[in-house]
Amino acid sequence: MPHTKSHTTLQVSASGALGPLTPEEALLFEKLDLGRLPRHVAVIMDGNGRWAQQRHLPRVAGHRSGTKTARSTIETCARLKIEALTLYAFSVENWRRPKAEIDFLMQLLREYLRKEMPLLQKNNIRMRFLGRTDELPKGVQDDVRDAMERTAENKGMVLCVALNYGGRAEIVDAINGILSEQNGNAGRFAITEETLAQHMYTSGLPDPDLLIRTSGEMRVSNFLLWQIAYAEIFVTETLWPEFSRARLLEALVEYQKRERRYGGIREGQTDTAAAARVVGE
Repeated sequence: MPHTKSHTTLQVSASGALGPLTPEEALLFEKLDLGRLPRHVAVIMDGNGRWAQQRHLPRVAGHRSGTKTARSTIETCARLKIEALTLYAFSVENWRRPKAEIDFLMQLLREYLRKEMPLLQKNNIRMRFLGRTDELPKGVQDDVRDAMERTAENKGMVLCVALNYGGRAEIVDAINGILSEQNGNAGRFAITEETLAQHMYTSGLPDPDLLIRTSGEMRVSNFLLWQIAYAEIFVTETLWPEFSRARLLEALVEYQKRERRYGGIREGQTDTAAAARVVGE
């Protein structure tokens, strides 16, 4: 069958793009339908501190190890042709952490941007930063601006790094942006969902289809509150430094098992059948 042949060719091509696969990765990859991958994946990278604590290491060791996981996740998503990937790197609440840890995280980010630029360029990745970046240290602001400028012409996956980010803060900033544009205009105006979406940090990107949270915590932690309204949520007990490529493929396989109805019902399903199904669940 032509469809089967095309699908097989697509699978083999993508498999080759990922490079050598372990037996576990190959098994998971075979379960994927590459025509139904999420357009946008968002990740709450949690568990660096616990990973370090379990090994009697300082917390910063967990953060450094987590950058290796970030690299693997970024490269895998880019090679699978996922449209956008958003990583939650530093929240507005993280300023409450000890100064030494904050300083290390900022330095680690700057180091990562410089070190990984060849990888980003090789994979045709375009960078965006979500959050109140104007409140970051000047050196970090400079590196953030440089990374965006150097990757601005890339046409592949958009890598969004949520930095000094808060979901509530984003909504406040979006509303203030609208009010600023309307300042001085006569007459009344209405804020619609479309208007607000155009002023969010993620303007122009599809909303996340899949939200991954590592370390087993069952909360969204003020992350992309507006955008994840209909995202499928995948929570794993795996700590972020141990979130391997196999675990990412596992999350994608699980995503494809979900039935996404966006508040509706399946085509052809009666109201009675839908109600019975809800009761049964």
